[in-house]
Amino acid sequence: MSLALLDRAGAAALAASGPEEAMRAIAQACFDSLGDRSAHLRPGALKEGERQYFVSGTFFVTPDRQHHMLVGSIGFPAEQRRLMVPIDGGHPARVMASRAPLLLANTDEDQGFRQYLKSSRMGSSAYAPMLFRGAFLGQLIIAAQARHTLGEADLAALTAAAHLAAACWVAQGGPDWLRANANPPEAYYAAKQGL
Repeated sequence: MSLALLDRAGAAALAASGPEEAMRAIAQACFDSLGDRSAHLRPGALKEGERQYFVSGTFFVTPDRQHHMLVGSIGFPAEQRRLMVPIDGGHPARVMASRAPLLLANTDEDQGFRQYLKSSRMGSSAYAPMLFRGAFLGQLIIAAQARHTLGEADLAALTAAAHLAAACWVAQGGPDWLRANANPPEAYYAAKQGL
């Protein structure tokens, strides 16, 4: 699965018209391919009123190093297209500090989980850092509402896709794009503690 994901994501990202479109192509491939698509059928995977859905995207550290800015999102609410998570907020901050991939198969089991997604709290999430020449650029994420949707194999594929995303970001002029777009008028600023 991961080889097909990387093949499809890489081809789409390199054919994209710019850095955000490239990140959206990679996020879309992860959105379409990762996670147990029957996880929501297991008892306890969803709480009352919840429904299974996914989100994916990339978060980049803004040039002023104050936020992780959402770029190329799939499945996020329209008003959060430019979600800005504080640089020291939640698991994005943890991934930046550790520079290591992170899997939360069941977010209910992690006391530090913060909800930044406006539509609902996600039950399963994974994060993979994007590094270039030792510099932390940001991270590729995927999340699902149902608990235990994402597992170790998904994290491994996400990590490989994050390496590809970092290379495509740089090749497509992402750092220059970010400098020009890091203060968007439509920014949605999240509080550190979440919603």
